[in-house]
Formats: sequence, C-alpha cells, structure tokens
Amino acid sequence: MPSKSSARLAALTVAAACSAASTIVLTSPAHAESVRIHDIQGSTRTSPYAGRQVTDVAGIVTGIRTYGSSRGFWIQDPNPDADPATSEGVFVFTSSAPKGVAVGDAVTVGGTVSEYVPGGATSGNQSITEITKPTTTVVSSGSALPAATAITSRSVPDTYAPAGDTAANGSVNALPLKPSTYALDYYEALEGMSVRVTDTRVVGATDPYTELWVTVKPHENRNRHGGTVYGSYDDQNSGRLQIQSLGATAEFPKANVGDTLTGTTAGPLDYNQFGGYTLVASELGTLKSAGLERETTRKQRSSELAVATYNVENLDPTDDTFAAHASAIVHNLKSPDIVSLEEIQDNNGAKNDGTVAADQTLTKLIDAIVAAGGPKYDWRSIDPADGTDGGEPGGNIRQAFLFNPERVSFADRAGGDATTATAVTKIRGKAHLTLSPGRIAPADEAWKSSRKPLAGEFVFRGRTVFVIANHFNSKGGDQGLTAQYQPPSRSSETQRHQQATLVNAFVKDVLDTQKNADVITLGDINDFEFSKTAQLLEGRGELWSAIKSLPRNERYSYVYQGNSQVLDQILISPSIRRACDFEYDSVHVNAEFNDQISDHDPQVLRFHP
Repeated sequence: MPSKSSARLAALTVAAACSAASTIVLTSPAHAESVRIHDIQGSTRTSPYAGRQVTDVAGIVTGIRTYGSSRGFWIQDPNPDADPATSEGVFVFTSSAPKGVAVGDAVTVGGTVSEYVPGGATSGNQSITEITKPTTTVVSSGSALPAATAITSRSVPDTYAPAGDTAANGSVNALPLKPSTYALDYYEALEGMSVRVTDTRVVGATDPYTELWVTVKPHENRNRHGGTVYGSYDDQNSGRLQIQSLGATAEFPKANVGDTLTGTTAGPLDYNQFGGYTLVASELGTLKSAGLERETTRKQRSSELAVATYNVENLDPTDDTFAAHASAIVHNLKSPDIVSLEEIQDNNGAKNDGTVAADQTLTKLIDAIVAAGGPKYDWRSIDPADGTDGGEPGGNIRQAFLFNPERVSFADRAGGDATTATAVTKIRGKAHLTLSPGRIAPADEAWKSSRKPLAGEFVFRGRTVFVIANHFNSKGGDQGLTAQYQPPSRSSETQRHQQATLVNAFVKDVLDTQKNADVITLGDINDFEFSKTAQLLEGRGELWSAIKSLPRNERYSYVYQGNSQVLDQILISPSIRRACDFEYDSVHVNAEFNDQISDHDPQVLRFHP
C-alpha cells in the first residue's frame, strides 16, 4: 500500500476552490488507477493519490449531503483492511446536489483524488480527502450499510495531538497516523466512515447553525453543569465531538449544556472549518433535558461595592434583547453598583454612515433596567473615532460604565475623547486620573483596530475606586485545536500581550502614586486566566485575576467548541486582594444555553473598599 508521505516528493500546488476553501493538488500522471478506499486514504493525513485519476473505487453509499457548499455523498468499503490507520470511507464531491444515488447503493466511482482544505490554505486547517469530478455507476441497491464504528471513552486517546514536524513548519500532514496514541489521529483514521456515539452528554449548546458538541468522556474535566472545562494548553479535552445533521434543521435538538443525546447518534465523520471533526448525523439520539437553569448571584450588602463586567454582544437600538439584558442585570446580577459593558454599538448599529454616538443604545438599556425593577443607572463612555476600534463594520463598539448614582458617584474630569490619553497625577498624596472618563494610550499601536481601555474614577462611601474597562483583541486568525499545525499558532495573542503590558503599566502608575489604591481592571480580556496575556496583565503583583479564587472546575465564562473557558475577567489590586473580604461570581446565564442573548457570561465582584 502506498504511503501518503511518498506523495510529498511530488510537486505541490495550491489552488483556491472558493473564498472559504482550497484544494491541494499533487501533480502526477493522468492515467486512472483502480484502487480501494483505504489505498486512497493511506496512513497519513494526505492521500498518496492526490491529484491522480482513480477508477472503479467500490463502496456503499452511507450518506448524502444536498445542502451547503460541499455537496456530495460518502461511500464506505464494507471489506476493510487490517490497518487501523487507514480509513475505509471517503467523500465524493459532486458540487451540486447528487442525483441518481441513494443510501444503500453499491457503487463504483471514478474521478480525481484531491485534498480539500475547509477555510482555505491560510486557515491552517487539516484537509479532507475527496474524489472530485466523479463518474458514478450504481451496481446494486438496498445493500446493508457497513456497521458504524463506535466512538467511546476507551477508544479515544487522552493525548490530543502529536507534535508537528519541525521540518514542515509544525505540520502533522506527513506523520504516520497513530490512532491508539493521539485523538486527532484516531479521528483522522475514521474520516469519511460511518461512526456512532451513544448516550453522550452535551458540552456545547445548540447554536444558530444547528450544531452542538458532545463528549464521549463523561468524567473529563467536568463541571457541575455538565460542561467540560478547558484549564490548560496541554489538556484540550479529547472527548469533545461536534454533531451536525444530515436531516431537516427543524428536527435538530435545541440542547443546553448538561443535556444528553440518549440512544444512538450516527453518521459519516466529516471535518469542517468551524470545529474540525464532525459527526454528520443521519440518525440522532433523543434529547433528554438536564433542567439547566440560569444562575442568580446574591445581592451585595450595603457596605459592599458590587462591580460587574458584561459583554452584551453588539447591542444596538434595533435589537430585541434589551428587556432580556435588563432582566439579567436586575434579577440575575442583582443590580451591581458599577457595570462595565462591552460591545455597545453606536446609535444605528452596523449601518456604516459615520455615526459614532451610542447615547440612544445606552438610554434604551437603562430604561429597560428601570422597567425591570432596577435602579436608574447613569452612564459614562467615550465615543470612538469612526471605524478605528474593530468589531462589526459600522458598529463602532466600545466599553461603557453603568453606575447607580444612589450608591456611587463618578469623578468627572473633562477632556477625554477618542484620541486623548488619560494619565495619573497626585493630589494631596492620593492618585487621581487627569481625565475621567479617559482612554489609556489610545494612540499606541497596541490598540490598532481594537477597543481602547476606558478608565474611570468612582467614589463609594468616601473611598476612591479606579475602574478600567477592557475589550482586548479577539482570537480571530488563530489556528483551531484541530489544525494541521501542532501546536496550533495563536497569532492574535501578540496584540493582546501588547495591550496587557500597557494596561499593567497604567495600573503600576496608579499604585506607584498611591500604594493602597483600589484598582479594578475588568472586561472581555479574550484570553484564559492561565494565558501569558493574563500573566502580563497581572504583572509583578499589580493585579490578580479574581476568577482564580473559584475552584478550577468553576472557572469559565464562555463555551467554545465544547470547551468551557475563561475570556471575561475581573482583576484586582493588592489592597483588595489582601483584605480577603472579596467574593467573586461567574454568573452562568448565557454561554451554556441555546437561547442565549449573549455568548458571554457576566462576572461580578463584591468587596469592602
């Protein structure tokens, strides 16, 4: 059997198939060869037949996809070889909806073998071995389908991925598959084959694209809601698997984290750009609800200051979520004294006409909070310059402070705008901001196309509290955990590191001016509590991420690809931490639910200044 690595000797050309994908073609003689599916798949990730014509490839049709940009059907050889590294299934790409074939047909297929990269070659994704430009002959119909391979806790290795080949820029493409050693190799060795899972717990709620995530390892880093916690770069939670459907989207279950797909869920194993290996189900298990309920934090005591951060996901006046956000703030967060809001859009949302003011957005939210029984919040923010702060084009997102004027006062110092930096000064031995509200180093390259931190000075029961609202650079552009490059590149963190360094330097200025100052730095940090971003933000003890006061299995504010993880953080200065009278709560009201109004969970800190 030819090895896929032998194909590396051929010339490699990359041709874009469309804006979202690419096809790798290995040049070779054009004559057609009669081969089996496992010959085409080979024992590495790329086919030794890529770019070559094949004929009389025999198999049983196990699934047909008639929607999306990748239409075609899967075939599987009912007579497998003895090598666990070679898949017995392959996708036949027909471009338009397949005609003339049905599940259970025994067919022979001829065409060109190619390696299709979902998301394009620059995405770093692995490729899918396909037969393209096919000619298909139906030999017979009504054949018994090959038995679906069971994916279980025991069959999936704990180690997620092999280290990439340093001579190939970290790519794992040419490495021989070791399906009993690495989870990604195990899944790759099943690419295109019919697989099944049984009685699997949901670890990623159903999203608008009718996808959900389950785990086949029920004890793997489980939290009390049934999710799987992502706690380090070395433990990617190998039991996670994405589920999609080959059937009608209306029939797809609307699941929350902790629910169970009882019985069997089965179908071909695919790979896509939004999650990697995916069971495309022709048979779906029955949803059993775990009865997950949204959490409610406790009300702060009169002597406690409650400070929260909440990413409201591109909120603008045309949205229908104001009442729901207001209810969450009033009833679930118990009306914190100060709320840092992220992703407040301008008054006409994504309409790109130069509008930057967000007073209508904030007023509508405040009015909804009052209607929900909450306080009449006041607000402070700084409008960005048009098109400079990233986010949805035309949306001009920014951070904003809500505060309850019956509980706290805001120290207004005029002059803050989109481009003017606030600084720290000393007045009568105390630290003060020169501009409040003000932006931190808005002209620095660290904030290019990214949200600038908003700093404000508050007074609670005679004590000054400095609050810095952040929304760091997103993870867009990072390679996924299932990338062909291992470990995957996290290119977006370079800018976050620069941002964290600047914010830490500002906090250090405050503390150098007043050692015992109460400083809170919070927001959507877009990185984990164990990340270098968090370490740079914490510095040499200037700050500490208070989510680390929670047990490890409770540290999460966001669920991505079945991993419950930290993106939103509240960091505190030594005067708050050393007093040991603070309380932190990650209030899970969104991330684990299919009917979420934001993809982030708000965070609340209560302490005695």
